[in-house]
Amino acid sequence: GRAFHGDRVVVFVAPGSGTVAFVAGRRVGDAVVRNRARRILRAAWRELAPKLRDGYDVALVARGAIHGARTHDLVPEVEGLLSRAQVISS
Repeated sequence: GRAFHGDRVVVFVAPGSGTVAFVAGRRVGDAVVRNRARRILRAAWRELAPKLRDGYDVALVARGAIHGARTHDLVPEVEGLLSRAQVISS
């Protein structure tokens, strides 16, 4: 697969069955912050999933800068990263 780095999110894309994963490591913060990061990644994904082409596995990894971000902040960033990965039909 390939990695595409943004300010608040890293997107890993590989050919596959369409699986998606949401990851927030301990560097992001304590358990409350990590859970919030995964929740807002899931919410951003729900808005973008219908545009995704079939046949790709995607992992969205939160970076430390995600702290304090909101879903509407992440949607354009994740959409741009998926466009760079050429797996989203814009």
